[in-house]
Amino acid sequence: MPGRPTSTKPTLATVAKAAGVSVPTASKVLSGGTDVSAGTRDRVIRSAERVGYRRPGSRPARRGEASRIRLVDLVVSNIEGTWANGILSGVEYAATAAECDVVITIARPGRDWAARLLRRPSEGAVVVLVDPTSAQLAGLHAAGIPVVIIDPISRPPGSVPSVGVTNWQGGRDAALHLLERGHRRFGVIGGTRSHLYSRARIDGFRSALDESGVELPAAWTGVGDWDRETARGVAREILGGRQRPSALFACSDFMAVGAYEAAAELGLRIPDDLSIVGFDDVPEAEWARPQLTTVHQPIHEMGAAALRMLLRLQQEERVPEGAPAPRIELATHLVVRGSTGVWVEP
Repeated sequence: MPGRPTSTKPTLATVAKAAGVSVPTASKVLSGGTDVSAGTRDRVIRSAERVGYRRPGSRPARRGEASRIRLVDLVVSNIEGTWANGILSGVEYAATAAECDVVITIARPGRDWAARLLRRPSEGAVVVLVDPTSAQLAGLHAAGIPVVIIDPISRPPGSVPSVGVTNWQGGRDAALHLLERGHRRFGVIGGTRSHLYSRARIDGFRSALDESGVELPAAWTGVGDWDRETARGVAREILGGRQRPSALFACSDFMAVGAYEAAAELGLRIPDDLSIVGFDDVPEAEWARPQLTTVHQPIHEMGAAALRMLLRLQQEERVPEGAPAPRIELATHLVVRGSTGVWVEP
């Protein structure tokens, strides 16, 4: 009589053997324990990823199963400002509709936010304004905790779902608007140089200029690091020379406000002497005087879409090997206000 087929599903012992550690040590790492060296932690997580380990009992209840409280995390670097609050509002709105509880986890420097999720009954995480490491993503995957990233800072692994906006098209629309109004001399203030969405906005802006045969001088581009005061200084440098652009594109509304302040210090009137376009369409864009022309991104909707995607992922055992991760890209559009005018070259 043939014996029972043996299961090939990897166990904690499989992970421990692959990593060269004890089973308790492997268990400690995959449960978010902190008293393990960084090298050992990395070795265990990589081994779990390599053998395809998933923590038993990590699957959430499927539809039709007994109802219970669901707990998900919103992982964010900070909750200051109207942009972050717009995301929080969208996540909370969708969570309330799904009868789901949300915990806000602040990803502070020097503290491993992923380990904190492993130590509590989190069933998933929406991550925004945070760049997860591959080890963090692998550890959460091994624990059966799905992750959705909002507008990733760097390109995530192909297996990680994300929600974003049409950043490239938004930058392009900003340039087309200014070109249509007669501008031919442009400056740009980008966010952090390494951030994917900042590069996409600038690339889109530049693509429209290239098609029109218009150059974007390196001396008229700068990095504002998403900070109002930094952008103010960058704008002063761009606008303070003998030759200056007639129009400025800032990759966020906060940086555009910094450019407003620099223009005022230099005695430049908006939009008579200088047109400015921002990106985001946060409430501050309408508070500015004149009101800021900007690229609207659906911030609230991004948060809601990310939470709904996360809940859908909770119903799945796992994404099939090699299948592309879900990606939602919401449309941006230009909102024309008083900060851009028709330009006639003197």
